[in-house]
Amino acid sequence: MSRSTHATRTRIALAAATSALAILAMPTAAAAQATQTQGQTTYTEPEIIVTATKRASTIQDVPFSINAQTQEDIQKSGAVTIEDLSRNVAGLSIQNLGPGQSQVSIRGVSAGQVVRDQPGVKEQVGVYLDESVISLSLFTPDLDLFDLNRVETLRGPQGTLFGSGSVGGTIRYITNQPDLNKVEGQIEGNLNLVDGDDLGGYLKGAINVPLSDTLAVRAVGYHTEYGGFINALREGGGRDKDVNDGRRTGGRLAILFEPTPDISITPRIVYQEIRADGFNRQEVFNVFANPFTTTRPKVTFKEREQFLLLDEKFADDTMIADLTAKFGLGGVSLTSVTSYIDRDILASRDASALTGSVSIDLGFPDAAVTLPSNLRDTTSLKTFTQEVRLASDNASPFQWLIGGFYSDIERVYAQRLPTPGYDVFVNQFFAAACQPNDPATPADESAGCKDPATLTPLTARDIANGFPDNSPYNADIPYDIKQKALFGEISYDLGKLTATAGLRYYDFKEVRTFKSGGLFANGDNNRDRTKSDGFTPRFLLSYEASDNVTFNAQASKGFRLGGVNDPLNLPLCTPEDEAIFGGFQSYRDETLWNYEAGVKSRFNGVTLNAAAFYTDIKNLQVTLDAGSCSSRVVFNVPSAHTQGLEVELAARLAEGLDFSLNGSIIESEFDSTVTDGTGAVLAGIREGNRLPSVPKFQMSANASYTYPVRAGMDAYIAASFQHVGTRYTQPSDQENTPRSFVSGLAFGGAPGTNATVVDLKLPDYQLVNLSAGIEMDNGLDVVLYVNNLFDENALLSFDRERGGRARLGFSVGQPRTYGLTVRKSF
Repeated sequence: MSRSTHATRTRIALAAATSALAILAMPTAAAAQATQTQGQTTYTEPEIIVTATKRASTIQDVPFSINAQTQEDIQKSGAVTIEDLSRNVAGLSIQNLGPGQSQVSIRGVSAGQVVRDQPGVKEQVGVYLDESVISLSLFTPDLDLFDLNRVETLRGPQGTLFGSGSVGGTIRYITNQPDLNKVEGQIEGNLNLVDGDDLGGYLKGAINVPLSDTLAVRAVGYHTEYGGFINALREGGGRDKDVNDGRRTGGRLAILFEPTPDISITPRIVYQEIRADGFNRQEVFNVFANPFTTTRPKVTFKEREQFLLLDEKFADDTMIADLTAKFGLGGVSLTSVTSYIDRDILASRDASALTGSVSIDLGFPDAAVTLPSNLRDTTSLKTFTQEVRLASDNASPFQWLIGGFYSDIERVYAQRLPTPGYDVFVNQFFAAACQPNDPATPADESAGCKDPATLTPLTARDIANGFPDNSPYNADIPYDIKQKALFGEISYDLGKLTATAGLRYYDFKEVRTFKSGGLFANGDNNRDRTKSDGFTPRFLLSYEASDNVTFNAQASKGFRLGGVNDPLNLPLCTPEDEAIFGGFQSYRDETLWNYEAGVKSRFNGVTLNAAAFYTDIKNLQVTLDAGSCSSRVVFNVPSAHTQGLEVELAARLAEGLDFSLNGSIIESEFDSTVTDGTGAVLAGIREGNRLPSVPKFQMSANASYTYPVRAGMDAYIAASFQHVGTRYTQPSDQENTPRSFVSGLAFGGAPGTNATVVDLKLPDYQLVNLSAGIEMDNGLDVVLYVNNLFDENALLSFDRERGGRARLGFSVGQPRTYGLTVRKSF
C-alpha cells in the first residue's frame, strides 16, 4: 500500500470515527431532555477534579482524552499496582518484565521490549508523582497506591506541558495533600493467599494533623509482603516453592505551610524499598533442564516453574525529595517545583545458562559449563529538576501559562558477571589457543597470545580491562543528561468554542561513557555525545454543544531523544549475527503527530466519553534482540502509525447499582519495511506488521451493587471482567511463529539439534475478580475478595536468553488470590 493510499484510508477512518462519536452523543442530549420532561429522578455523579492542564478542572472540561481512577475506584477494584489499574483504563497497556520493570504504552505507541541492559533508551510515557517527574526508562516506578487522591492517565503526546518523556502520554499519581482544616486518617490491613499456598498481606496507615492555622502535616506509611507463585527446580532434583515472593516498605511525609491564602509551600520526602526474591518467569527450555538431555535428568516444565542454579533478587531503594511553592500575585499565580531523586536498583539474575552456553561454544569442559554465574545489573540514579511557571488566575476568557524547566540526570549503569572459578578455564583456553598448528606459522594475539614471539598466552587478567577476576563480562556505562526547556500555552473562550495553542522548546545534551572488559566483552573504552533541540506544538479545540455534551479535537507533536547503542558483545556473536547487527551504532530522535477527535457527555447518572485518534510516527525507535550476541540494539523505523477508538462509560442503572465499561480498539502497524544487507526483512519490521506489546482490543466491565443492611451500615457486592487481547513481545515474534528454537548446544547428552517449539503470539487472557464488603458510617470497611477467579495463567511477555540458545520462557501474571481487607477511616 502506498503512503498516500494509507493516508487517505486514515482520513476516511478518522472521519468515520468522528461521525460515530457525534452519533453517540446525540442520544445523550435527547435522553437527558427526556428525563427532565418525564420527571424522573436525576442522579448526579460527583465531579472528579484533575490538573492535567496544570490547572484545576473537571474531567469533562479537559479538552482532550483523559482517565482518572479515584481513591474509591482503586480501593473497590483491589488494585495494588499500575498494571492492575491499566486493565480498567482504555488505551493503556502494561508489559510486565518483572518487579519494578514494567513497560508502559498508551494508544499503541510502543517500541517493543526494552530490558535491563538498555539504559540509553528513553521512556515513551512520562510518570509523575504530583508535580515531580519520576520517569525512568526500563524501571517504571512501582509506587504504592495507598492514600492517593487519584491516578490520571493523559492520552496522546503531552510534551508541551510535561516534556519529552511523554511522547505517548503521561501517568500522574496524585496524592492526598496536607489539610489545614481537619484531623483525618486511615489505617488498612490485608491478608491474602496466593496460588493456594503462600500468604501475603500488608499494613498501611495515613494521618493528617493541622499543627496551627497555617501549618499541617500528612504522613503515610506502609509495609507489604507479597506471596510468591513461581517454583524453582534445582540442580540435583530439588524444588523450592514460591521463590518470587517479596516485600515493599515505604512512606511519605508532607508539610503544608500556608501563611496567607495566596501563599502555600509544601516540602515533602518519599522513601520506598522494594525487595523481590525472584522473578515471575515461567520457563519452557533451559540448557541445563530440558527434555532432550540423557546424562542429566530430563525436565519438562510445568506452569509457573523455572530452573535455577543461583537465587535471584531485585532491589529498588527510592528517595524523592521535593518542594512545591505556589504564590498568588493578583490575577497571576506563580508555581515553583523543585525535586531531587536518589535511586539505587539491583537486578540480580541467575545467568548460569547464559555463561554456560558460551562455554559450550568455546569448548570448555562440563565443569566450566555448570559453574553458577550471577549477572548483577545495577543502576544508580541522581536527578535534579526545577520547574517555574506563571499562569493567569482570573475569570477572563483569555488564559495563559508560561514556564521553564531544567533537569540534570546522572545515571550510572553497571554490569558484573561473577562466576567463581571461571578464570582457571579461561587461562587454559588461551594457553591452548596460543599454539600454532604449523610450527612455521607464528601465533598471533587473536589466537590467544599476548607475545607471538615467545608464545606467551593471554590470561583472564590481561583482558579484564581493570575489572574483577572471575567475571567474564563487565561494563560501566555512566550517563549525564541535561535538559532545558521553555513552554507556554494560551487559550481563548469564545463562548461555546474554546481554542488552545501550546508550544515547547527543548534542548538536550547527553554524554555517555562505555567501558567493558572480560572474556565476553570487547574491552571498549568509548565516549559518545548526543544532543538535540526543537519544538513540540499542540493545538486544541473544545465545543460545548450543550450543558451535557462537549466535542473536542487535538493535534499535538511528541518527541523522544535518540542515542547510541552499546557495542555488540562480539566474542559471543556468530559471524552471521555480527554482520547483521554490527552496523547499528546510533539512532535518531523519534517524533510523532497525534490527531484526535472526542466527545464527552453526561446525563441522568450516565457518563460517556469517547475519542478517535490517529498517530503518525517518524523514526520509531525499535528494540531487537541481536541473536547470539546476547546484546540488544535500537534502530529507527522510518514510519509507523497507530489509530483507534477508546470508549469509557459509567452509569448508575438504579439506586445503588453502578456499572462501567471501558474499552479500546487499536491498530498499530509499521508503514515501512527494513531489510538487512542480504535483503531479508529485519526483525519483523515489515509494512503492515503490528507494533509489539499492544493488544488490538482491550476492555473491562465493572459492576457493583450497594444496599442498606441497617442504619449506618451498607453492604456491597462487586464483580469485574477484564480482557486483554493478543500481543507480541518483539516485532520479530510475529514472523515464523510458532517458532522452532534450536540451541545448537550439545550438552548433557542432548545433541543440540532438537527443537523447542514456542508460539510467540501471546494469547489473550481474561481475568474475573469478585468482592463483597460492608461499609459503616463510623468509617469501618470490611472486604472479602478473590482475584483471578478462574486462575488464568496470563502470559505477559516472552523471555529469551542469548537469542533462545540458553533459555526460553515467559513472564506470567499472578494466579488466583483470596484476600480479606479491613479499613478504618476517621
